[in-house]
Formats: sequence, C-alpha cells, structure tokens
Amino acid sequence: MASSDITVSPVESKADLNAFIALPKRLYAGHKGYVAPLDVERREAFTPGKNPLFEHVEVRFFLARRAGTVVGRISAQIDRAHLERYNDSTGHFGCLAAEDDPAIFAALFAAAEGWLRARGMQHVTGPFSLSVNEEVGLLIHGFDSRPVLLVPYDPPYAGPRVEACGYGKAKDVFSYDYDVQNAPETIGAKLLKRGGLEGRVKVRTANMKMFDAEVRTLVSIFNDAWSDNWGFVPFTQAEIDHASKAFGPVIVPELAVFVDVDDESVAFIVALTNVYEAVAEFDGKLGPINLAKLLWRLKIAGVGSTRVPLMGVKKKFRNHPLLGAGLAMIAIDALRANGKRLGKTSAELGWILEDNKATNNIIRSVGGVHYKTHRIYEKALHG
Repeated sequence: MASSDITVSPVESKADLNAFIALPKRLYAGHKGYVAPLDVERREAFTPGKNPLFEHVEVRFFLARRAGTVVGRISAQIDRAHLERYNDSTGHFGCLAAEDDPAIFAALFAAAEGWLRARGMQHVTGPFSLSVNEEVGLLIHGFDSRPVLLVPYDPPYAGPRVEACGYGKAKDVFSYDYDVQNAPETIGAKLLKRGGLEGRVKVRTANMKMFDAEVRTLVSIFNDAWSDNWGFVPFTQAEIDHASKAFGPVIVPELAVFVDVDDESVAFIVALTNVYEAVAEFDGKLGPINLAKLLWRLKIAGVGSTRVPLMGVKKKFRNHPLLGAGLAMIAIDALRANGKRLGKTSAELGWILEDNKATNNIIRSVGGVHYKTHRIYEKALHG
C-alpha cells in the first residue's frame, strides 16, 4: 500500500522484524521519557510460539518505508478472547511509531484498518501492544517523566497525528508517582476495624518456594477483581505460566503482598523492579558486558524505582464502603514499608481507568500523584 512516496508492507522476514523493533530507538533517542526495551525481550513478545498471546490473538505487523528507509510501524490485531467476551466486531492497533509526518500516519492506519476490515471488523481501538494485558494507550501527558517497565512512551506529536486519522478518545488511563520513602501511612487498619474484620486479616508476602501457586492466586484475584473493568480480557493459563517465567527475575518477594481474610487470599499488590532504570544506556542490546551490568544492578547495586502493574481486591469485598478501600490500603502500607526498608525510592502505580473513581481516590489518598496519562483511541470502520 502506498501514499505518495510512502510504501507500507507487512513484516515478512527476520530483517523486517529487526527493523520493526529498531525503529523507536532511532526516533526517540535522546528523549527524556524514553528508554529502549531489550531487543531480545521485544523479539520474544512479537514472535508466535514464544509469546502465548498469539494462541488467541491474530497479529499483522506493518512497516512504512520512504526511499527504502523505515519511517513508521504499526500492528493490527484481532483478539478472539475479546470477541468471545464482547461480540462487538472490534479489532485493535498497536506498536505505533513513526516520524512526524501526517502522510506516514495515514498510510500506516490505512494498512492496519484495511487488514482489520477484510476480516470483518467494524470498529478499532488502541493502541494495545499487543493486548489490553500488555502495553496500553498512547502517551498524551507526562512526556518527560521517568521511563518505566512496560509503560509506553510516545512523543508529543503522536496524539494529534492519530486524531487527524479520524480517531477519537475512548478512554484515558492514569499512572501515579508514589514516593516510597515519604508517603504517609494509610487509614486502612482503621477502616477494617470499623468494618468488623479486626483479628481476621493477615498480611503476608509471596512465598517464592511456591511461586507458581502464588502467581495463580494473584491472577485469580485479578481476574475476579477486574472482570467488570472496561475492555477486560482474562489471562489464559499459558499467559500466566509465561509471565511467571518472564518476570521471575524482577519480582522481589517482599514487594509481592497478599492480604488474607480467614485464610482466603482476597487482595494483593505487586511491584516489579523497574528494569528500564538498569538498562537505560544499553540501547536495547544485551551482550555479555551489558548482561553482567544488569545482573549487578539488579542483585547488588539495587534499582530504586519500581512499577505496580497489578493490584486488586475481590469483588465480594471491593464494593463494601469500608472493606474494599481498607484491604487495598493495608496492602499498600505493607508494600511501602517493605520497599522503604529495601531502599526503594519510587513506585509507578498504573494504569487506572480515568472513571474508576474508587481506585483513583484510594491512590490519591495514600499519596499517589497523577503524572502520566495514556489515551485509548477508537474509530468506526466503514465499508
């Protein structure tokens, strides 16, 4: 597909995939808010057979070229799990990166939309790279904020270019900066006492000797807690197993907190080590020297920043006027205390839907400061 002197073609070869992975590094080099993810991790994420997401998501990657030079990229995907849950003929786009040229954005979206339309999709949302359970949204606020693991970076020009292609806002999602060293203690314990749970609640950290079981417990709480969330698609068992293996090196047991009521795990919060702080100067490369640096920084020197990608309270407690907030708050208290003891300086909490008032209020009340906004866009596909 061509637009003026721009040609868009599917990713067909290893060289194409390497170019797809490399493009953001060239476009965003020197941007304060950007750190290149590791090439090896991105290659695995984008390869069927290595990422279990492909078991239920059909993906097509596209590259835009001008005079033989790669100038843009996009993905188009159809998630069968989403369609089975919502039956809404909605496909998705993701992995968007391009030079600041409206013609490039137009050509990329024409290719992605054409692929989706040919497969019967009538509506498109995104960016999801590659799913609602991975990287979500396009950055529209907080461009100079610290780079954080699996949180998308986009330059200021990207949003207006997407909107010029006919996309409008579907939802905004918020991320919060949390000062681990100085955040105040919450009123969580007081709320639980008032709610009648005093003496029935136990706060514990993950048992790494039972890591797989702990991950399954975490995901079962998450799938229950967030099942009514906009766009929610549950994790599959294969995705759970894959995540357990992938994130094992960046999980610190003291930063994976469970709250049990009468010996039932009903709430959790987990903070992951922010690998982007440790690989900031690697430019995505993980040779022997960089690997040694990474291991030293993770295991010895320490990484001060973390990300809280997942937290939740089971629905049977979440909607209680006292207990939902109380259980979330005592989990945050334990995470803060453990993080402070370990020398952690900050945590990014996100993402949270803008209209999830309960969770936004809890995070703000415990000291979280809204510092990033990502936008999920939508568009009707006609004819």
